Amino acid sequence: VQLQASGGGLVQAGGSLRLSCAASGIKFSFNVMGWYRQAPGKQRELVATVTSGGIANYADFVKGRFTISKGVARNTVYLQMNSLKPEDTAVYFCNGRQPPLSPYWGQGTLVTVSS
Repeated sequence: VQLQASGGGLVQAGGSLRLSCAASGIKFSFNVMGWYRQAPGKQRELVATVTSGGIANYADFVKGRFTISKGVARNTVYLQMNSLKPEDTAVYFCNGRQPPLSPYWGQGTLVTVSS
């Protein structure tokens, strides 16, 4: 099973990026997919999740700026990030969950926001 994240890069403050994640090698649909991030020297934190039914949940620090969405293809998820701030700089990881299985993690994509 592999979760491939892409779309990271360098952007100026106030700019936008769209992250994509697609899972391969899996025969079932994740119950929940999401995005987490880890900044240098900090713990990994939740950014946003979306259920198979389309219910989204956001961390307070991204509400109104980021939008998570499911793709048409199974086990794909996107994160539209607008009004980016330097404090959004981090490695962003996608995640897929299907209890009681252990979560699956992608390799991460680096987002750097310059001031």
